[in-house]
Amino acid sequence: MTKRKQSNKSQAGRLRIVAGNWRSRLLEIAHVEGLRPTSERIRETLFNWLAPRIQGARCLDLYAGTGALGLESLSRGAAIAVFVEVSRAGAQQLRRNIDLLNAGNAMVLQRDALEYLHSNPEEKFDIVFLDPPFAADLLDETCRLLVQKQLLAEGALIYIEQDRSNAEPELPEGCQVLKNKTAGNVRYMLVQVGGSDGQ
Repeated sequence: MTKRKQSNKSQAGRLRIVAGNWRSRLLEIAHVEGLRPTSERIRETLFNWLAPRIQGARCLDLYAGTGALGLESLSRGAAIAVFVEVSRAGAQQLRRNIDLLNAGNAMVLQRDALEYLHSNPEEKFDIVFLDPPFAADLLDETCRLLVQKQLLAEGALIYIEQDRSNAEPELPEGCQVLKNKTAGNVRYMLVQVGGSDGQ
């Protein structure tokens, strides 16, 4: 969930799914301070990168916020998406949107993302979306835990979004940056963890 306002075709207070089964569907966004969906421009680029891998993927949307990334992945054919969002209002709105879309392959957990990682979930994920609050220093620890807790399938991909003025995260051993771009004040990148290059 991008924390600074970007150019975005979505209506104010609404999230628009860019492509897939739910293309152009408009969904309500919770009234949580600073909450913004990742811009449509960035989502379009990201899911072009993910196109060879998204079908049937098991996705984890940590720091889910509006759920824009996980919902977009489901719309484009992901097998499952787990959304982790600490805000009660954010999690409740996300559940309403999932019900509206009749997305039986989505699960919303209202809890702190690092707490969730420490709980040793059993699922192994193919794609993880990381868009924590820009002011928080969470990316290094989150990436470390994803690898340490063995939550990633072989060759898993991690999407990272951050303020471009911040230093790039220190990635665990075995991680390779596949893509790295900026849009406005946002840096976003795609990282592969082990395995061969699936792009």
